[in-house]
Amino acid sequence: MTGTGTPAAVLLDIDGTLVDSNYLHVDSWARTFGDLGVDVDTWRIHRGIGLDSTMLLDELLGDRVDELRDRATERHAVHYADSIERLRAIHGGRQLLDALTDAGLRVVLATSAPGDELEQLRRVLDVEDSLYAVTSSEDVETAKPEPDVIRSALDKAHVPADRAVMIGDARWDGIAAERAGVTFVGVLTGGISAAELREVGAVAVYDSVAEVIEHLDDAPFGELIATLG
Repeated sequence: MTGTGTPAAVLLDIDGTLVDSNYLHVDSWARTFGDLGVDVDTWRIHRGIGLDSTMLLDELLGDRVDELRDRATERHAVHYADSIERLRAIHGGRQLLDALTDAGLRVVLATSAPGDELEQLRRVLDVEDSLYAVTSSEDVETAKPEPDVIRSALDKAHVPADRAVMIGDARWDGIAAERAGVTFVGVLTGGISAAELREVGAVAVYDSVAEVIEHLDDAPFGELIATLG
C-alpha cells in the first residue's frame, strides 16, 4: 500500500494496561470504605475501576455519597499513596511502546490521573523516550467513560480520530473510545473479560500488551503503519 505520510497515533490507558495498578486501587478503595464504615463488596469495587471516581462513588455510596464523597476521596488517596512502592510495569509494556515508536506511530498516554499519581506511573514505566505526549487530569473535566481524555490525546497527537487506535483494559476505555470515534483494542490485564471488551467495541482483544507486539502487522495497527509512507 502506498503511504499517505499522514501521522497516526496509538493512545494507551496506563492503569491496568501498562502498569499493574488496578488491584492496588481495589484494595485502596476497600480500605477506604472500611474506614467510613460502609459495607461494599470488593467485586463491585473492581467493576468500577477505570471509571471516573465521581461516578464510582455515586454508584458505590448510593444515598450517602454527598455525605461521604470528600472523606472517601481523601482516604483513598492516603491508602493508594501507601501502595505506591508496589506498582510495577506490566510485562511487555515498555517493549510495546518502543515497537510502536519504531514503527513511526505517535505514542500518547491517555489518562486522567492527577499529577502526583501520574508522576509515579511514569516513573514505573520508564519509557519517556517513546512518548509523543501525555494527558492528565489537568486536561479534562470528566474522566472515562466520557470521551474527554481520548479527545485531549488526539489533540496532543495532532491526529484525527480515524488515524488513531486506543488500547485499554476496561469497559470504560472502550466506551470512551467509541464516543470519540477511535478504534478500540482491548487487553485482559485489568481483569475484564474478552466478551465484555468486545461488547463495548473492541475490534481485537489480547491477553496482554506483550501479545500486541506480535500483532502489529495485523489490523488495526498494520493498516495505520502501512499508510505512514
